[in-house]
Amino acid sequence: MYLRQVYDPHLAQYAYVIGCQKTGEAIVIDPLRDVAQYHAIAEAEGLRLSAVAETHIHADFVSGAREFAADGKMAVFLSAEGGPDWQSEWARDLPNTHLLRDGDEFHIGNIKLQAVHTPGHTPEHLCYLVTDEGGGADEPIALVSGDFLFVGDVGRPDLLEQAAGIAGTQEAGASQLYQSLKKLRDMPEHLQILPAHGAGSACGKSLGAVPVSTLGYEKKFNHALKLALNGTEESFVKFILEGQPEPPLYFANMKRVNKLGPAILGEAPAPPRVALTEVSERLTEPGFVVLDARSDRKAFISGHLQGSLYAPAKGDFSGLAGSYLMPEETVVLVVDSEDQVSGLTTQLRRIGFDHIAGWLSANELAKAGWGTLRDVPTVTFSELHELIQGEPTMRILDVRRAGEFAAGHLRGAVNIAHTRLRARSTELAKEAPLVVHCQSGNRAAAAVAWLQREGRRVYFVDDSFKNVPIALLA
Repeated sequence: MYLRQVYDPHLAQYAYVIGCQKTGEAIVIDPLRDVAQYHAIAEAEGLRLSAVAETHIHADFVSGAREFAADGKMAVFLSAEGGPDWQSEWARDLPNTHLLRDGDEFHIGNIKLQAVHTPGHTPEHLCYLVTDEGGGADEPIALVSGDFLFVGDVGRPDLLEQAAGIAGTQEAGASQLYQSLKKLRDMPEHLQILPAHGAGSACGKSLGAVPVSTLGYEKKFNHALKLALNGTEESFVKFILEGQPEPPLYFANMKRVNKLGPAILGEAPAPPRVALTEVSERLTEPGFVVLDARSDRKAFISGHLQGSLYAPAKGDFSGLAGSYLMPEETVVLVVDSEDQVSGLTTQLRRIGFDHIAGWLSANELAKAGWGTLRDVPTVTFSELHELIQGEPTMRILDVRRAGEFAAGHLRGAVNIAHTRLRARSTELAKEAPLVVHCQSGNRAAAAVAWLQREGRRVYFVDDSFKNVPIALLA
C-alpha cells in the first residue's frame, strides 16, 4: 500500500493519494482542481489514478473531483447521505459515479475503503476507513477524516449558517456532530487520523500544525473530542459554537460551485503581462479589478491604482482576496516580480476566481507618477484621539476577529471581521468617515482598500495594537 499526503500551505489543506502497489491502481481523496500534481505523484510511484473521492461538498476550495471526472475514465465516489439538498448535482448522471451510504465498501486494487457517515460539519459528510487487505490486514490502518476530525480539533458545524447563510443549521449541526463523534469510541486506537486541514484553516478554531495523529492520541488530548465522548450534548454544543473564526466571504460561493459543478480548467493558460496604459483605461469599467499583491504594505498605502484591492502575496493572499473579490470580476494582478504570477494565479483559481486577465509589475507602477496613483491617509494610535476630536462624526472600525475584539478594544469601536466586511458594510453609515485598524496592519490595509474602492472616506491606522494608549481602551 502507498499513502501520500499532499499539502497546500495557502489553504492549509490536505489531499491523499492512496495506491495498491500490487495492481498499480490509486485513488485521490479531496483533491484541489489543478489535478496534474496528483497524476505526477502517482506516476512517480508507478501508479495510475483510477478513482477520485470526496468526503463532503467543500466550502473552502474548488474541488478537483469534476476535473478528474471530465475524461470519463475515472470512477467518482461521492456521498449519497444527507438528503437531496446535499448531493453533488454535477455528478448525478455520470456513468462512473458511485454514490455511497454509511457502511458501503469499495476497493482500489487490494485496498478496501469503507464509507462512514459522519454528519455535523455538513449533513452529507463521509469519512473513509482504509484497510490494506493486500498486505494481509483485516483491520483498518487509517481514517481519512475530512472535516470531521482534525489533529487537536473537530470540524465546525456552523459554516452552513455563518458562511452560506442557511439559517437555523448550526445548532442542529452541532448536535449531529456530537452524535457522530461517538462513532469513534469503538474504532481501533491505532487508527491513523488523516484530516483534510491543518493549522491556519478557518474550518476549525484550534487545528494543530502536526499533519497526522492517531485516534488514541486524539481521545487523550483533543479537548473537543473528549467533550463529545465524555460530556453532555449541551456542553459540547455550547463549546463547539463558541469562538469559531469568521470565515472568508468566498466560502459561500464555494458551496454552490462544488454542488453544481465547477468549470473545467484543463490546460489553463498563464495570464499575460499587460501595459499600464491598458489597465488605466479600464479602471472605471464595471467588474474590472486591480488586485495589488505587493508585499510592501506601505508602498501600497502610499501609491496604488484607483480602486485597487490589496492582498499581499506573502500574507494570507487567498483569504484576503477571497473576502473582497467577486467570482465574476475580471482581475489584473500587481506583483513584485514575474515569478509570483503563476503561484498567485493558481491560488486564485483554487478558490474560484478564474477571470485573471493579466499582470503588472510593481516597478512599472512605481514609474507611473503621482498623477496616476492614489493613497490612503494614515495615522498611528497615538494620533487617533486628536484626529477624532477634529472629526466628530468619525467612526472607528476594528476589523479583527470577534475573539480579539472581546479581549480588548478601543472605546466606541465597531467590530466587523475583515473577512465579513463586504457582507456587512451596510451596518456602517455611508456618510461617516472611518478610521480602520487591526492588530498589526495587514488586515486593515485590505479593508481600507475595499472601502476606498466603494467611495468611503477612510484613514488607515499604520500601527500595532500593542501601542494603543490606555486612555483609548474601553
